[in-house]
Amino acid sequence: MIFDIILIIAGVAMVLYGADRLTEGASALARRMNVSEIIIGLTIVAAGTSAPELFVSLVSALKGTPDMAIGNVVGSNTMNAMLIVGCAAVVAPMSISRNTVRKDIPFAVAASVLLPLLAIDSAIGRIDGIILLAGFAAFMYYTLSQAKAGETAPSDETKMQNLWLSVFFVVLGLALLVIGSNIFVDSASRVAYALGLSEAVVGLTIVAGGTSLPELATSVVAARKGQSAIAIGNVIGSNVFNILMILGLTATISPMQIQGITHIDLLMMLGSIVMVWLFSRTKYTVERWEGALLAMVYIAYVCWLLSQV
Repeated sequence: MIFDIILIIAGVAMVLYGADRLTEGASALARRMNVSEIIIGLTIVAAGTSAPELFVSLVSALKGTPDMAIGNVVGSNTMNAMLIVGCAAVVAPMSISRNTVRKDIPFAVAASVLLPLLAIDSAIGRIDGIILLAGFAAFMYYTLSQAKAGETAPSDETKMQNLWLSVFFVVLGLALLVIGSNIFVDSASRVAYALGLSEAVVGLTIVAGGTSLPELATSVVAARKGQSAIAIGNVIGSNVFNILMILGLTATISPMQIQGITHIDLLMMLGSIVMVWLFSRTKYTVERWEGALLAMVYIAYVCWLLSQV
């Protein structure tokens, strides 16, 4: 167990460094490509930071542990909206554009409503998976069309980073995020199972926390650098990716029965993104106290989960 704890610390260190490189490279790409940082956050950064969830959920479903796969996504999305937005807002109040509040966040809310509806029969089958993938295609079409029509990021030539260096930072950051989070998940899961936690609880807490480390590190680093558009775009995009693309692809390949994930868990996931949406509508900013409240609600939820063991 001591060796696993050392690996957990090493995984976290890799994730933090990778997040810094990814944020720097993604911001530079936004300026060079003349698209807004929110679009980069919704697509490149969100897809990259969702890679651990894709890997863990797909492998878990194929190995016959669907509660781990679904718990990973549900837990990750709840953590994204509450703990990650909360921590990022505590570090620096997050300014959110009117367009993001009116169009982007509602898409994440819609995805969070769709999943419980499809899972009402305690299963996510192939047809459900195809429906989720169709929703993901619609999200990508909308986001890319916004990139063409929307406002662009300011391009300061004096701060313009070399294109290949920006791409290298993005690739390096993503690689470190994926490798570091996998090390964290494997080690933390061994520790959790040794302590007697169930598959569903491990998926909702340990695995979800580990696969959300990239989002947490990326969003907090972006907020600290004053790039709140990347921070909020990363969370919104990751939540949509997790439900529509990851669960859609996983269910299409391997239909899943839901056993340990309860309606309370699904409602917490939905309630978390609704809270972020409501806070965002007040002055188009998530204030420090609102971030602290989100984080405290998440901690209370995790404590309740662990008390059920």
